[in-house]
Amino acid sequence: MNSIELVESFSEFKDFKNIDRPTVMRVLEDVFRTLLRKKYGSDDNFDVIVNTDKGDLEIWHRRSIVEDGEVEDAVAEISITDAQLIEPDYQVGEEAYEQIKIDDFGRRSVLAARQTLISRIMELEKDEVYKKYKDRVGDIITAEVYQVWKKEVLLLDDDGNELLLPKTEQIKSDFYKKGDTVRAVIRRVEMKNNNPVVILSRTDTAFLAKLLELEVPEIFDGLIVIKKIVREPGEKAKVAVESYDDRIDPVGACVGMKGSRIHGIVRELKNENIDIINFTNNMQLLIQRSLAPAKITSVEINEETKRVSVFLKPDQVSLAIGRGGMNIKLASRLTEYDIDVFRDSDEDTGDYDIDLEEFSDEIDSWIIDQLKAIGCDTARSVLELDKDELIRRADLEEETINEVLRILRSEFED
Repeated sequence: MNSIELVESFSEFKDFKNIDRPTVMRVLEDVFRTLLRKKYGSDDNFDVIVNTDKGDLEIWHRRSIVEDGEVEDAVAEISITDAQLIEPDYQVGEEAYEQIKIDDFGRRSVLAARQTLISRIMELEKDEVYKKYKDRVGDIITAEVYQVWKKEVLLLDDDGNELLLPKTEQIKSDFYKKGDTVRAVIRRVEMKNNNPVVILSRTDTAFLAKLLELEVPEIFDGLIVIKKIVREPGEKAKVAVESYDDRIDPVGACVGMKGSRIHGIVRELKNENIDIINFTNNMQLLIQRSLAPAKITSVEINEETKRVSVFLKPDQVSLAIGRGGMNIKLASRLTEYDIDVFRDSDEDTGDYDIDLEEFSDEIDSWIIDQLKAIGCDTARSVLELDKDELIRRADLEEETINEVLRILRSEFED
């Protein structure tokens, strides 16, 4: 194996591993200096020249020329007679240069050098991946699905590096197959068994924060600040935002004209319902805003127990609680207070009801609009009507009405 073949073999390995050529050359030089020290005891009198353009490697032995019989160190000195065998014009006092062939090290040493190089380059590759992603924790990345397993999905980035998206970091309705493109946030980077492991997430609040930053220029520019995010991935999220510019409406800027900015994020998060809230240090007002769309009558805050009693009109209770208690749960996490809801009327309020909008993840919005058009805004208002009357008044197919009734009844059964 000559020097050109050796360098080319490592160049191919380098290209595959995405390590830059100069780095490979530095490692190559270091490995051969190690071979020189093993063979000659020192590498001080050797020049290792790596030509990155030609892909060639040369080793030159440099020695001082002395009179015959005066050689004390064969590595550092050479007699005039031996020097003139290399080049007839050499004179005493000059330095003689003799090229060392790679074959002179022996095939076994060269093969050992190759294995050392491969090992060193693999270590460099691992370090590069670790450093690259360690500095990008919290950033969004787009990667391609390479393999889908039961507990995680293996993805590849543009450079062929492996990334992991665990099942626990996926939205419940996420479904992937090989070749799909996935967007996620880099949650953490760790070393396991000396291998870098990059963990991605689509459920982390940082993912929603970065999506908002990408969609809302005012957030990217720092004019609007995200104060806090709480979410149940794929279901509902509440985002508290504040503007540092009085001329900017933070909620309107995040939602966009006719929802243009928020709709893209909602689709990315599998129709996750996102409430944008104007942050305030007035806790009573923040609690009222966090329970939107419900309209609060009054609020009583107990700072010692960190509990809040919220009073609402009977028709607002279902809105405050939300489907499955999701709205009030997120409001509690956003404000960091336990919230108790009370009706502020002694009249008989009837059975618990749920606003139709809370079923938007299972019932198409146009169907909900049709039902609202005939005066049915809540689940019970639909269930109280006869099926035939619903079909006639809402102008919907019987199959559609049957499915709507099934979804609404199952919620109250639960």
